[in-house]
Amino acid sequence: MQISWIDISIILFYFIFVLSIGWYLKKFTKTGEDFFLAGRDCTSWVSGLSFLAANMGALELLGWSASAYQYGIIAAHWYWIGAIPAMLFLGIFMMPFYHVSKTHSVPGFLKLRYNEATRLLSAISFSVMTLLASGISMYAMGLVLATMLGWDFNTCVLLSAGTVAIYVAFAGLTSAIFNEIIQFFLIWCGALLIPVIGIIEVGGWDNLVTMVTHRVAEMGKSGDFVHLWSSMGSYSDNAMGLHWLGIVLGLGWVISFGYWTTDFLVVQRVLAAKDLRSAKMAPVIASFFKMAIPFIVILPGLIGIAVLPELKPADTGAFSLNSYNAVLPLLMKRYFAPGLLGLGVTALIAGFMSGMAGNISAFATVWTYDIYKSIIYKSGTDHSYLNMGRICTVLGVIISIGTAYLVMQFASIMDYMQALFSFFIAPLFGTILLGMFWRGATNWGGFWGLLAGTCSSVSMFLLLKFNLIEGKWIVFSNDASAMAQNMWRAWWAWCIVVIVTVVVSKLGKPKSDEELKGLVYGITEIEKESSYPLLKRPMFWAAISLVAFLILNIVFF
Repeated sequence: MQISWIDISIILFYFIFVLSIGWYLKKFTKTGEDFFLAGRDCTSWVSGLSFLAANMGALELLGWSASAYQYGIIAAHWYWIGAIPAMLFLGIFMMPFYHVSKTHSVPGFLKLRYNEATRLLSAISFSVMTLLASGISMYAMGLVLATMLGWDFNTCVLLSAGTVAIYVAFAGLTSAIFNEIIQFFLIWCGALLIPVIGIIEVGGWDNLVTMVTHRVAEMGKSGDFVHLWSSMGSYSDNAMGLHWLGIVLGLGWVISFGYWTTDFLVVQRVLAAKDLRSAKMAPVIASFFKMAIPFIVILPGLIGIAVLPELKPADTGAFSLNSYNAVLPLLMKRYFAPGLLGLGVTALIAGFMSGMAGNISAFATVWTYDIYKSIIYKSGTDHSYLNMGRICTVLGVIISIGTAYLVMQFASIMDYMQALFSFFIAPLFGTILLGMFWRGATNWGGFWGLLAGTCSSVSMFLLLKFNLIEGKWIVFSNDASAMAQNMWRAWWAWCIVVIVTVVVSKLGKPKSDEELKGLVYGITEIEKESSYPLLKRPMFWAAISLVAFLILNIVFF
């Protein structure tokens, strides 16, 4: 791909700009609260956009446009049923407990609800997951820049890693949130033109459906690529080989709710809200934008089927301009003139760096408060923990560079990310859900449930990976895709967490109601929304969001 000097100038300006912002915000970061939670002073709109942007990285753009090319419109499930109900549930029902408890992290909440052992287990597993995820972002960015711009891969990785390390170390979450909001608008400006121009080129939605159906048959692929639900009555009717029950239970319930309500990477942004109403509104505001993202992510994948030469799966650990992963860059090259192409590439860079910064800032918080402060150095000052946060930010980036090269061993980045969620997020969701909504869960019930769920998910992955067990015993099919396996494995892991937690809790003694105030539904006094005007009530806007979600699923059924 030929990049002009105008495009290069735009890209370099972005790097200089984010470093300058990090340096400027450093003077406002004087305490641990400032560094790790942005001073808990963010409005609902700032928290909401950052909450969404932390998930809306370039991996989303590249990965899901590639998935749409590979599987069709069914990939939109990860944005609708795989996000909206969970985001609304977090805002309306779970944020009151996170906010009232004044915890610095999700593992911190588990310490209050269960015990130190449960907090430590979740903190270690979360730290491992965030560093692996940050490495994936770093690796993907290096490959894309090396392929599109012709830069050296190692130079791309080190440039992005160094930039993220500097601006996050300067101002922590404040800097990360600021850059995430910039990235949010860059992505919309840089990517929205692609589906608009693409739809004009193919002659509208109806023509696109006809062209996609014809091209899919031409390429020898099977399955319905243009319907969301009607193709999911049978494993063979859709390209993903996934039944609707797997989508509802594995994605719509366990992975979706687990990610959006317990993954500290996104929850951290809402914890930074200035008050409870802002904390509840943030995920609700984000849900409206989340519903629109398929139009700039999934739609380009379908347009790619119609207008691009046939693409192939990427080789293990590779990015090339004739693979599924290149759908979005190829469409950028097709539709963008010099200057606009630089804006599009900058949007991808911003997305990658935002993903890295989000993971690193979350890792720094969990490591400092839930491992270093609780286990290693309990009597430190706030200043010493602030310094540790900055130190482990740099160390986290260095470790992520190593995991970036580890990712080369995997062929599918998105399948791998979903596998990580099934290992760590699905079990954690079961533990937090029972802890928040069942007062009978005991200290050790939470610990053993979380441990059993995590170990069972990893075990199921290994059994299927090395063909030690037939797929039908776990995913009801011997031909299920890796993504389908992730969905079912998450469901079973969650079930195991619930069963083990309940059984162990029945053998022990739960905490008293007094100890559980502010932590468990039913014995915690929560601020009533009736004190707000209708248009300022989170529940009102959540209901509108839910109606819009249902309409979209019906329209594209």
